[in-house]
Amino acid sequence: MALGLAATAVLLFVWGGYPLLMRLAAAGRRKLTAPLAGEWPGVCAIVATRDGADAVAARVANLREVGPRDGTFQVVVAVDGDSARAVEQVARAVGDSAHVVAADAAGGKAAALNAGVRAASGSVLVFTDTHQRFDRDTIPHLLGALADGSCGAVSGQLELPEGARQSLVERYWRMERRLRADEAAVHSAIGVSGSVWAMRSDLWRPLPEGLILDDLYTPMRLALAGQRVGYCAGAKAFDQRRTSATGEYARKVRTLTGNFQLLAWMPQLLLPVRNPVWLQFVCHKLLRLLTPWLVLLAAIGFGSWLLRSAGSVLLLWGVVATVAVVLLAAALGQWPRLRAGARWFVLMQAAIVMATVNGLTGRWDVWNRRS
Repeated sequence: MALGLAATAVLLFVWGGYPLLMRLAAAGRRKLTAPLAGEWPGVCAIVATRDGADAVAARVANLREVGPRDGTFQVVVAVDGDSARAVEQVARAVGDSAHVVAADAAGGKAAALNAGVRAASGSVLVFTDTHQRFDRDTIPHLLGALADGSCGAVSGQLELPEGARQSLVERYWRMERRLRADEAAVHSAIGVSGSVWAMRSDLWRPLPEGLILDDLYTPMRLALAGQRVGYCAGAKAFDQRRTSATGEYARKVRTLTGNFQLLAWMPQLLLPVRNPVWLQFVCHKLLRLLTPWLVLLAAIGFGSWLLRSAGSVLLLWGVVATVAVVLLAAALGQWPRLRAGARWFVLMQAAIVMATVNGLTGRWDVWNRRS
């Protein structure tokens, strides 16, 4: 019983108590919402991509449509392709709308970003991916959040497609967005959305070869250096793709493996005297990695207690109650949603287990192999 209660208490704190703590701490603090009036010369948007030429051309066209019109706005596409032909195809597709470069030989997103930033000019770097779209307010909001100099970087907000609005993935993202906004109000967001974020170019440092999570590594490096990382809900990126449960599993394996890599490569994040957002980092990024193990401990603890306390009678009633819930959901037409939710939950726990194996064995090549 004690084991089950302890595991449940930690789970409740990680997924409920900590977000509530951040919400209370952020209450009344200023949010980064106002766009910058006028233009900010010297803005460069960087798209690191492995996608086809047509998809990249559509993304560049959107950036040109909504970007600053002062004549200094630059778009750089860094192609992480398998050959020079991929770079040539993208260059032909985008024409004069963007400067196209090849990623560094190491490959992966970090190598593409390093090459893209070297080709960039200007005082602000805006980072995005291929399959999102900005509206006319996105870049002004990012620039406005950087305008007063209190933040070295700022994250925008990723919006999922309309069809995903009722899914558990979207509910998770809503919680995640609120939490990042609250963390940024207290001090700094723990990570940024790779599809929509910006930073001052003088703060950029080349990414290490083989890095998985550039959108966590760079914000945490800035936080360690005394910079704040903001969050601006008005800077929206609209995703054009619908993510399947298996696709989300592969993405989570990659990102969670990146958390372990970050600990191995930046261990100072674990030191409260060095990390000004130590509590947020530990609660947001590390304690969540315990979720499947805590669920298992809670099941073992409560299961053992039930068997010792009332034997098979309570266990039988538990099975009956589970069957009743499933039948009721089917009768109300909610079985597909219940089944999809259960599948998503199981896959996310499996992703944590797989990422833990990757982290303990030092397997960081998740960009180059199927997870």
